[in-house]
Amino acid sequence: MKRVMALLAVAISLTAVPAFAISFGGPGGEWPDTWPKELEPLRKQAWTWEHDFNGKSFDIPFTSREEFEAAWPHLLAVKDKGANITLLRGKHLRVDNEDAPGVCMYPYPYGKGHKMLMTIRLVVDGDIVDLNRIELPPDTPIIDERFKQDPRK
Repeated sequence: MKRVMALLAVAISLTAVPAFAISFGGPGGEWPDTWPKELEPLRKQAWTWEHDFNGKSFDIPFTSREEFEAAWPHLLAVKDKGANITLLRGKHLRVDNEDAPGVCMYPYPYGKGHKMLMTIRLVVDGDIVDLNRIELPPDTPIIDERFKQDPRK
């Protein structure tokens, strides 16, 4: 009976493993060279994350409104057509200063074939990243999670 219970516990734990996402990464924007050349200066402040689904995401913090607003049209050019923009606030960038406003360029599986679409997770602070000062594309789904309760609290 003990052996059966031990095997059952192992089987249950092995089925739960795929539910956990594994990510690793760190400083440096390792995005493709095909991205707009105007984003090149941001590589030094960006962080690249490698995910278990063979995709990379890129967290880019900003320290000035001017820098963000100059980059915004070029970040929109990287977002895939039909991909959404998610609005967030608070600690969502995995960088040295996790309170930083900015963007996370994030690949997201889409459709039956699970094609990866590059989406934008926009961390808004109302000062550097101010929604009153930028244009959101009219043909883009916007998901507003700025006021969603953080389940970690």
